[in-house]
Amino acid sequence: MERKDQSGHPLLRGGRRKSGYTHGFSSAQIQSLSAIGETLVPPLPLDTINNKDNPADQAALHAFYKASGAEPPVPDEVAELMVKKGQPKAISFVKVVLTVLSFRLGTLLLCGWLCCDWKWPFIHKFLEIPVEKREKILMKWSGHAHQLPLRVVFALIKTYYLFIFFSMTDEKSENPAWKAIGYNADNRQKKAYPQGRPLQKGIIETMHADDSTFVQSLTEKGLEVVEDPEHNVYKIKCDVVIVGSGCGGGVAAAILASSGQKVVVIEKGNYFATEDYTSLEGPSMSELYESGGFLTTMNGKVMIMAGSTVGGGSAINWSASIKTPKNVLKEWSVDHKIPFFGSSDYEFAMDAVCKRIGVTENCTEEGFQNQVLRKGCENLGLKVEAVPRNCAENHYCGSCNLGCRTGDKKGTDSTWLVDAVGCGAVILTACKAENFILVNNNDALRRKKCLGVIAKSSNKNLTKKLQIEAKATISACGSLLTPPLMISSGLKNPNIGRNLHLHPVLVAWGYFPEDASGIKGKMYEGGIITSFHRVVSADSNVHAIIQTPALGPASVAALSPWVSGRELKERMAKYPRLAHLFTLVRDQGSGEVMEEGKIKYRLSEVDKENLKLGLRQLLRIMIAAGAVEVGTHRSDGQRIKCKGLTDESLQEFLDNVPVVGGLGSKDEYWTMYFSAHQMGSCRMGATEEEGAVDENGQSWEAEGLFVCDASVLPSAIGVNPMVTILSTSYCISKKIAELLKEI
Repeated sequence: MERKDQSGHPLLRGGRRKSGYTHGFSSAQIQSLSAIGETLVPPLPLDTINNKDNPADQAALHAFYKASGAEPPVPDEVAELMVKKGQPKAISFVKVVLTVLSFRLGTLLLCGWLCCDWKWPFIHKFLEIPVEKREKILMKWSGHAHQLPLRVVFALIKTYYLFIFFSMTDEKSENPAWKAIGYNADNRQKKAYPQGRPLQKGIIETMHADDSTFVQSLTEKGLEVVEDPEHNVYKIKCDVVIVGSGCGGGVAAAILASSGQKVVVIEKGNYFATEDYTSLEGPSMSELYESGGFLTTMNGKVMIMAGSTVGGGSAINWSASIKTPKNVLKEWSVDHKIPFFGSSDYEFAMDAVCKRIGVTENCTEEGFQNQVLRKGCENLGLKVEAVPRNCAENHYCGSCNLGCRTGDKKGTDSTWLVDAVGCGAVILTACKAENFILVNNNDALRRKKCLGVIAKSSNKNLTKKLQIEAKATISACGSLLTPPLMISSGLKNPNIGRNLHLHPVLVAWGYFPEDASGIKGKMYEGGIITSFHRVVSADSNVHAIIQTPALGPASVAALSPWVSGRELKERMAKYPRLAHLFTLVRDQGSGEVMEEGKIKYRLSEVDKENLKLGLRQLLRIMIAAGAVEVGTHRSDGQRIKCKGLTDESLQEFLDNVPVVGGLGSKDEYWTMYFSAHQMGSCRMGATEEEGAVDENGQSWEAEGLFVCDASVLPSAIGVNPMVTILSTSYCISKKIAELLKEI
């Protein structure tokens, strides 16, 4: 079905590439990559179609089965995406492997006897090997721990290739596979703003500026700007400069601007309003997420989702608006000795932020996946709870993770930042902080004093850096970016960059044929998270929570285990009725992030046990809801048919559902972990030995430098953290406003 609404921001429209490729892959490397792509997505004869009950257009289904991953321009698009979003060292190794595969002896080295034949030339290059044998080679790479580097190559190429294949669009914003798999990108009417985009009067999109227009725009918005040719900078003076515009930065900007301070917010991402969103998975992920959604820990074990646009995570999260659990607040206020988390001020802050972002308690109509979760829990006699959301109770949107096109979800980009701009705040987009301006301080309590930040636009037409000078500087660029920025600026507190918590997640799936279960809808429709279940022990200890994710077709294909090309196509043909649930734990293990993009993380044994309990519980829930088949994301495609399943057979299957290692595991089987919540890497502490910032959010080392984001949280929370981040920033910002009045 052709999309009725093809409008939207140029960066989010997709379509055929208008410029040449810059990936730098050689023709031999592209040929090897194409051969792997054809193996992942092979053309299949029509008599192999094992999905006769698929209501999709049969002609489209036939075309899908005949389609090949080797068809141009797919291989070049995959290479381009890998170079732009992947870790450089990993991509360099991929290129080496692709080169080796272009030679016969190289193929023999990496593929073994499967590349051999009794006929001349006896040894084949990878692209000359029949597809059936290539499938065996890829599965060998995936499963053999001693071939770990080849497992990494397989996982990288598989992930990028399948994402491109199912997300790439033509000039009509369509993908040929979508009709076959029963998917339609959201094309509901978008909210229009006749008076202009909500932040328009306060925003300067530096991507569209040059030296002369930029200075003029700053001056028009009431900022003092001085050009310093000697140091090649623009000196911009304000009262408060905030790095980042997400949950923490948005609230801080509103509170401080409303207190009379001249506020400048810098954001490395771009600005998109509801009228700009297209709900197209490929370009939307590329623009709205860190590394286009392909950010992982250094060992590839955890895939990390984090916002990278105006509004940060609040622009692309799944609307869950859960207040900080009381047991967590007690732990933080008593055990961590931070009294304000147990104060009436914090309770007031939670109420205030929930009111501003329009939190509602119920949902009038649940989508397919949440119906599965609710029905399964009810059939098992388990408690299922409604999830408060920052939208109307009738908000039925399954694509808010790609930007809310109806404008009903209230992120900071449509609430707190609007308030800030209304009070004179200025937002600079496509502008990245390089370091804080720190000087020696005579204050015996803090050895340094922060005078502002040095930033640079990603637009090369702006030839000078920005030296933004302020009385107070706030880092609000999240748990992954605040620590590297502080460390690169010269701060030494050992808590900076450590204690990183990720709320690790494991996913499983269940297939519910149309009408077989009595559950209506499609997996990509309806509110993303409207229900959840707590996995508790007999003593009421919460081990994990179970919720539902937002997964477009490209994400499902890329992140699910691959065991054969036929299995891939059969699974994707069932896409609309594949329910996915995930289990999330409040992690006791932790990681570190000292340099941008270099994230290390380790699960504790307790975390692994809790994930196992959660994963087994969500499989039970889907079976109880009526699934005909369920499976995990273990690399071998672990699954079980549910028809006639006895209690004994089910228990035997569940006993074989352990928590396996990640990509770097030395075992035969592995899985991919996920994280949508990052916190704690610049934690608040009662002393500088216990934390990187004090109770006011101020650095123990640098006067005038504050942190207002999830990195200040003392530990993991165990639930979706948006309200906690907003509330913490609210309290810190109020304290900063009081301190500035004394200056």
